[in-house]
Amino acid sequence: MEFCPKCGSILEEKRKNYGCVRCGYTAKGRVKIISEDKIVQVKEIGVVKEKETDVFPIVTADCSKCKHKEAYFWTSQTRSGDEAETRFFRCTKCKHTWREYK
Repeated sequence: MEFCPKCGSILEEKRKNYGCVRCGYTAKGRVKIISEDKIVQVKEIGVVKEKETDVFPIVTADCSKCKHKEAYFWTSQTRSGDEAETRFFRCTKCKHTWREYK
């Protein structure tokens, strides 16, 4: 691909030769246009499924099912906006889930 030496625009093909559309410069003879693309194969992107990992903070809480002392913790607004959030816990060992209201 050739560029105009006066204004830097790309030279386009005219009737017999190549020229600049912006400033009117014409190139003597034919302009050799070469285009190259390097195709790089991208490695596959790993997908994390929701059931495989938990990314919640771990707190000390007693599981009523297996008596384990650690659980994942998150909150959600399950009732009206003027009431307290509901706290959810999920045991890190047996995955038992329970909630706690304030």
